[in-house]
Amino acid sequence: MAVESKVGRQPSGMLVLRTLAMPRDTNPSGDIFGGWILSQMDVAGGLMASEVSKGRVVTVSVDKMVFEKPVQMGDTICVHAELLRVGNSSMDIKLEVWARQLVGVYEAERELVTEGVFRYVALDEKGKPRKVPDNPHFFKR
Repeated sequence: MAVESKVGRQPSGMLVLRTLAMPRDTNPSGDIFGGWILSQMDVAGGLMASEVSKGRVVTVSVDKMVFEKPVQMGDTICVHAELLRVGNSSMDIKLEVWARQLVGVYEAERELVTEGVFRYVALDEKGKPRKVPDNPHFFKR
C-alpha cells in the first residue's frame, strides 16, 4: 500500500475526476466494487481522450491493474490522467486512483488505490477510426 506521506509519491498527471463512493457502490463486505472504480477510471480517461482528440472516442484496452487497497464507502476518489502516447488514431492514457476519507473521520493523507493504462481510439461520425488532430494543449507531433 503506497501512502503519500510515507513513500513521498504524488499523483501524476492532471486531476480529471473526483467523486464520492456511495453505499450503492458497495459489495456485501462493505467495500466499493472494483468494477465501479474501473468505470470511474474509464469515465475520466474518456474525458481526457475526447479533449485530446477533439471528438468521439472508444475504449479499446486496459493494461494490467492491481488494487493496492480497498476503497470504503464515504471515501473520495480522485482520478488523475497523464497522456502517455498519441498514435495516428489511438491514445494511451495512464490513470491513477487516489482515495482519502472525507466523510466521518477526515484523513488528510491520500492513498494510491490502483493505476493502469487505458487505450482509446478516436472515431468519426460513422464509427470508423479517425486521425487524432494536432492539439498543442496536450501534445505536439
